[in-house]
Amino acid sequence: MQIPTSADIYIEMDGKKVAAVQSYRALSKRQSRAIEAFGESEPIATIAGQRVHTVELSRLYITVDAADEGVNFHDMENFSLIIVKPDRKIIYTGCRWSDVAEAGDLGEMVIERVTVVATKRLETAR
Repeated sequence: MQIPTSADIYIEMDGKKVAAVQSYRALSKRQSRAIEAFGESEPIATIAGQRVHTVELSRLYITVDAADEGVNFHDMENFSLIIVKPDRKIIYTGCRWSDVAEAGDLGEMVIERVTVVATKRLETAR
């Protein structure tokens, strides 16, 4: 069995690909609350809370067309992050950045790291 890897990772705004991403690291968290009953030594149930999806993107590059239109990471809001795998597509929607970090050497392309918080995570078959 082959483990599916990412074939394409990109940011989309208004249906247009605006940035390419070299790598990512995703973390989804869900808060839960225990329901306790009088006289019981352990909770009798748990209630699931809201989910929070955080994705750290590394080595992002704005596409030429998007750069010509003035797109930059600091102004991006409500965008989608798409991760294409051989067997499925993962789509994070309602994205906003929470951190933007830049580092660069003279004569080399700027390497950026952007942390994104998404409102929704969808997974579809390709």
